[in-house]
Amino acid sequence: MIRDPAVAGSFYPATASRLEVEIRRHLEEGVTREEVIGAVCPHAGYIYSGPVAGAVISRIKLRDVFVILGPNHTGRGVPFSIMTEGSWLTPLGKVKINSELAAEILASSSFLREDTEAHLYEHSIEVQLPFLQYFKPDLTFVPLVLSVGPGEVYKEIGLAMARAIKRVGKQVVIIASSDMTHYEPHETAKRKDSQAIEAILSLNEDELLRRVEELHITMCGYAPTVALIVAAKQLGAREAELVKYQTSAETSGDYSSVVGYAGIIIK
Repeated sequence: MIRDPAVAGSFYPATASRLEVEIRRHLEEGVTREEVIGAVCPHAGYIYSGPVAGAVISRIKLRDVFVILGPNHTGRGVPFSIMTEGSWLTPLGKVKINSELAAEILASSSFLREDTEAHLYEHSIEVQLPFLQYFKPDLTFVPLVLSVGPGEVYKEIGLAMARAIKRVGKQVVIIASSDMTHYEPHETAKRKDSQAIEAILSLNEDELLRRVEELHITMCGYAPTVALIVAAKQLGAREAELVKYQTSAETSGDYSSVVGYAGIIIK
């Protein structure tokens, strides 16, 4: 199947020419691209999270294959979903699913299920693709959508991804798509987000889960981030770096109710 774009024209421009201009506006010039295992990257409208997403993509040495994990904002589909066949369409063209790697990940996990329903209207994976297509038009990827569940499920999915990547033998970058604190005052959001970011930078998935729960951090993609951390450590990760952090207030000027955006690379 071809999965049509759900948020073109709202989260990002609907035409290729305008989309390319918007992407270029958020890229950072003169930075060194690095070998990374994975990254945490935001997924709001480009006007808000584009500067952080652009900073992350500007730092990554891009590969031919990506695994992109997003949270489930829509409530549709099975709780832990993967697509193993088809293509996703954006204004920049089609992006083919890497069926070989997707099938290996599915076979390696007892929780993931083949499903398209969870992906049809979910924006968190879709908005990552144009930034990647801009540099790698021929990339392939594997989309996973993770709903709320026990931490052990996220960890198992992370281990499954790592096993599958090792078996397939391809160089892969894993992206956990996540925004940070939602709709709290700017300073409160920064304070809470710093606690989550600290746990991610220490590559401590258990601490991230604990802080999200105990501090009531409304980080929508904490499940994908937990899975990323677990997989990255299995794939040899030794450190993580905060590339950029900001909130929606820096675009809107409204500091009373913001969304936080963090860009992190794991290497």
